[in-house]
Formats: sequence, structure tokens, C-alpha cells
Amino acid sequence: MIPIQRLRTLSLPNSFDQDRHHNPFSQDLVYFQGVEDHVHIFSSLKRPKMITFLGSDGNKYPMICKPKDDLRQDFRLMEFNSIVNMYLKRDPEARDRSLNIRTYSVVPLIDDCGLLEMVPHLTTLRQAIMTAYVAINKVPQLKDLRKFLCDKSEPLEKKRTMFLNHLVPAHPPVLRDWFLREFPSPSLWYLARTAYIRTCAVMSIVGYILGLGDRHGENILLDSMTGDLIHVDFNCLFNKGEQFDFPERVPFRLTHSMADAMGRGGGEGGFLHSCTITNRVLRLHKEQLLSVLKPFLYDPLVNWQGRGFKGNENAEMTNSEAKIFLENIEGRLEGKVRSGGQNTTIPLSVEGQTKKLIEEATSLDNLCQMYHGWAAYQ
Repeated sequence: MIPIQRLRTLSLPNSFDQDRHHNPFSQDLVYFQGVEDHVHIFSSLKRPKMITFLGSDGNKYPMICKPKDDLRQDFRLMEFNSIVNMYLKRDPEARDRSLNIRTYSVVPLIDDCGLLEMVPHLTTLRQAIMTAYVAINKVPQLKDLRKFLCDKSEPLEKKRTMFLNHLVPAHPPVLRDWFLREFPSPSLWYLARTAYIRTCAVMSIVGYILGLGDRHGENILLDSMTGDLIHVDFNCLFNKGEQFDFPERVPFRLTHSMADAMGRGGGEGGFLHSCTITNRVLRLHKEQLLSVLKPFLYDPLVNWQGRGFKGNENAEMTNSEAKIFLENIEGRLEGKVRSGGQNTTIPLSVEGQTKKLIEEATSLDNLCQMYHGWAAYQ
């Protein structure tokens, strides 16, 4: 079977009476018939290849063959996201707003190679912003920006001044222009912007709970047909970003350009409400979600945080760091926030925790200390 997301999704029966005659695969399966001769090689560091498979239904199915990359974490995160989607769909308030995470198929083949489903009509967040800059004839030049970039050892006051007085003015918020250009009809624009806000909110909270980092403009994609926001590359989990040379300080990406594209309310309007609903649903199912994550502790193949630990068949439950990571996740699901590098002992309410996270994500002091390649000024 061609391993695309819609064919790998099982449907459960609605009632006990349907058990005997229920077909878990509601769609007709599509099988491999051949492979196109042409292979596209991407120009990124690991040079992944796009291979087009021919299906038994006569359609073409492009997939990315990614070498020198362990996709087992991405595979497990897709499973976790599917479970989150199930709980969101069961909640009336979340279901009314169609809150969900856009998922795609991940197929690990061996420990350093696998297949990724090629989702059509996607563009990276960075490409969307740069295209909007080109449209207004205001393309930032790296050579002009370098003189405003600060080293991590420089004082916070200088970083704040450079960020606020030079980097942000050189990068005005233009993501809203991308939505206006891609969705010229008022009704389509409204639906696309709403989808963008809600998918961004759900993944922001889920990413915060899991400690997902490295959310630069190439790891966040936009669907030019629906406006959905999609995250890729889940290697930086469990707050691994805090160990970078430039430690990551924000719980999720919500730069001024992203907030501006959400409308006048920015991060305080529909985004805040969708984040609050998602946070509440995750808290209600804390035990179930933790039970899904706990097998990470038993996996002898996971290299925790890249700190030299490499398990073997006798190493289950010996890594104390893994336990600490899960304790941190449990703390976030209980409403505890980080202060001074550690979780507070008094949990916040759902609304209080959500507002605190948005405040940290948009904090000038946090953004100005991020690595310049993360592009906190865009």
C-alpha cells in the first residue's frame, strides 16, 4: 500500500452493533504500480530526494526520501498528534472550531532513512514572508543586517536596542499581504486566516507541552489552498533548544509578523481563545497523553538531548534525564510554568497559563536573545 496519511488512518465503529460489519479502512486502498524515472534532489544539506510513485488508481503520489536522518521521533510525534486530534474532535467547543493538527505520513525504513509524504500546495513561512517583501520592493539584505546582530555575551540592553530600533523596522510585518494575495476573495481570505489562527494555536500549545524547539521559518509551512499552518522536523524535542549555543527562550513561535497576520487582536483574539481550548483539552486527558509519551523511556534507541547517551537493549529506564523530561511535561500539563529555569510549584489556571505563554512568546527580552538564524524579527 502507498503509505499516505488518509490511507493509514483507521476509523472506529460508532456503535457495538456495527462491530461485525465495520470496515476500518473506509477508503479503497491504493497499491504501488511503479516509480517515475525522474527524481528531484533538493538543495538542502542532506539532499533529500523526491520520488513519485504510480498508484493502482492511476494517480501519482510524490514522497520525500530523507537520508541521514532518524525519522522514528517524527513518526511517534505524528502518532501523538493523531491522538491529540482525536481528543479535540471529541470536545464540543474544539470541534465547533475545527481545532486540529495537520498531520502527514512518516515511514521510518531504517535508523537513518525514511519516507515523508509530500503534502501539495505548501510553502515555508520564510518563503511566504520573503515573497511579500519582494512584492513591496523591500527585501532585507543580510550584509546590512550583520552590523546589528549581537553576540550572546553582549549585554541585554544592547540586544534590546538593536532588535527594537534596527532589526524590527527593517522587517515590517508582511505575512498578512501573503494571505491577501493568495486568497483574493473575501470569504476565502476569512476562512484561510481563521484556519491559520487555529492550526497555529493548537500546534503552539502542543509544541510547548512537548518542548518542541527549532521553529525557524523553514520548519513551519503554510498551505496556499487552505491557510493551514503545518510543522515539520521534530528532532528538537523535550526542550533540547535550551541547550543550544544561543538558548531558545520562547515557548513557541509568535513573531510580530505572525501576530499581525491574525488581525487587529493579534495574539489576544481568536489565537488566545483557541490556545485556551487546546490547553484545557490536553489537561483533561493528561494521564492518557502521558501514557503515550512514557514509552520513550523504554526506547533503547533514543539519544536523549544529544548529550552522549546512547542506549542499548539493557539500558531501559536507566536514563534519569528522560524521567526529568517527562516530569517537566507533566508539570506543564498541570499548569506549572518555568521561572528562573525551573517549574513553579503553584500551577496556574488554564487561562492564566495560556496568557503567560503568549506573553513569553512575544516578550522583547526573549526575542532579542534568540539566534539570528531563527529570525525573531520576521
